[in-house]
Amino acid sequence: MTEIFGIPTQALFGQLLIGLINGSFYALLSLGLAVIFGLLNIINFAHGAQYMLGAFVAYLLLSKLGINYWWALLITPLVVGASGMVIERLMLSKLYKLDHLYGLLLTFGLALIIQGVFRNIYGSSGEPYQIPDALQGGQNLGFMFLPNYRAWIIVASLITCLSTWYVIERTKLGAYLRAATENPQLVQAFGVNVPRMITLTYGFGVGLAALAGVMAAPVYQVSPQMGADLIIVVFAVVVIGGMGSILGAITTGFALGLIEGLTKVFYPEASSTVIFIIMVIVLLVRPAGLFGTQK
Repeated sequence: MTEIFGIPTQALFGQLLIGLINGSFYALLSLGLAVIFGLLNIINFAHGAQYMLGAFVAYLLLSKLGINYWWALLITPLVVGASGMVIERLMLSKLYKLDHLYGLLLTFGLALIIQGVFRNIYGSSGEPYQIPDALQGGQNLGFMFLPNYRAWIIVASLITCLSTWYVIERTKLGAYLRAATENPQLVQAFGVNVPRMITLTYGFGVGLAALAGVMAAPVYQVSPQMGADLIIVVFAVVVIGGMGSILGAITTGFALGLIEGLTKVFYPEASSTVIFIIMVIVLLVRPAGLFGTQK
């Protein structure tokens, strides 16, 4: 059996694949957080619960209505994103003139409520969600076996992330969004409905979390705790990349997933803490994050 640095090739690439899959979810979730914070200045602690909601909506669509995975990919982000827009209009819009801490506390409370409701209904054990038939099986690459569904997650996440970055950084719509955060009165004078734009932006960020939840459902069991287990790591990813940095969220998400995978191979004891160690080092050297702007 071929070895690299004394590690069997199949084991090494297998862990890199797992790291890349984790990185895909880190990137999608941290992208949603970065969109919401960068454009709206809201620290959305309910993001993990909204990720969990995405997985549960996909599960309920399949089990109750017979709606398959592919339709769930389209419907779920719209449904959960719409619920996010209701939250923004009824609750978060009242807090924009206050300190960021108030928004964090509100969304943290919402996360606990959402998780508590689903835990009371479904318990702590997870619900299975089957991989769609079109993505069953895998490819033998010689040095490792690549499951089709895992490859789909990586490609879909990368396309979604890069498309979002392009829209926000390279289009007129993105320019309006960025301008609305800096000078909403000026943008309003050009006939743009800024409150509606803010609501749609928050809904879009929440929709990204829901999309990640749908893609995670066949990989992990659909559980009320799945968001709580992930959100702390995702916040660390966002801090490392730079709060509000779209490119930072994407790049750091994928990179830290790979680093985590490599750590599991060479030093498994540190795999659960390596991201937080990197976060501490980055904060000491560059407090604004790797891609953040110093103020």
